[in-house]
Amino acid sequence: MRLRLLALTATVAVLSAVPLHAAEKKVTKYARFKAGDTTAYGVVEGDTVRQLDGNLFGKWKTTDRTYSLAEVKLLVPCRPTQVLALAGNYKSHLKGEIPAKFQIVQPFYKTLSCLIPTGEDIVIPPGTNDVHYEAELVVVIGKKAKNVSPEKALEYVLGVTCGNDVSARDWQKSDVQWWRAKGSDTFGPVGPFIVSGLNYDDLLVQMRVNGVTKQKERTKQFIHTVPAMVSFISKHVTLNPGDLIFTGTSGTTSAIKPGDVCEVEIEGIGVLRNGVTAAK
Repeated sequence: MRLRLLALTATVAVLSAVPLHAAEKKVTKYARFKAGDTTAYGVVEGDTVRQLDGNLFGKWKTTDRTYSLAEVKLLVPCRPTQVLALAGNYKSHLKGEIPAKFQIVQPFYKTLSCLIPTGEDIVIPPGTNDVHYEAELVVVIGKKAKNVSPEKALEYVLGVTCGNDVSARDWQKSDVQWWRAKGSDTFGPVGPFIVSGLNYDDLLVQMRVNGVTKQKERTKQFIHTVPAMVSFISKHVTLNPGDLIFTGTSGTTSAIKPGDVCEVEIEGIGVLRNGVTAAK
């Protein structure tokens, strides 16, 4: 009896030492895709996607219909009502001490029309000569969130995806608002999947341009964590299922040009790949 009690005590001690996020829930990967005349959400299982019946942001169930990922077109992974993005959320991007204004969450809006999926081109519009990449983790809201506390914020997050907050630096500097610098058509690549169950505040985010690594930093270097940003935004703006929050970029960025290929890779999610072209 005494030996069994000692064994039970040891087991409890080991479990208590495991980080809470490691035991929260299993990792699940979701896709929104088109196959023939079918547009649907699915659960990704290796190289296949299993179609869901119902609403990913409501009630759904898996079906017996599966497709090869190689045979479907991956779409923007959800249909948000609004897209927000954070300015200055990595100390490395601010190049020094954190200014007072960045010690609180600083979101701005991107347009819905800027969103494109993996595989589609970023189009550089006429009138700008300094368009940059920005590799970012993107939060996907899972249910309506208003006045959410930081402690409860993750309950309102479905998962995360990869994003590229494409930015025309010349317009960003010259314009009063960032509406075209950050929100021009195609300036918001996202995908390829939504993944739940990861530790969102400790993932490796990388940007490659033409195969060369340009950015590489973990999200544990965030100034504001995912719960902090979701909570703060929800106190001012009601977040709806499917809404996206770009979480900021790290380090320094540089210009892209027609012919380039941008790849955002995030640990546990996958690779968001987009070519670059000039407007016709």
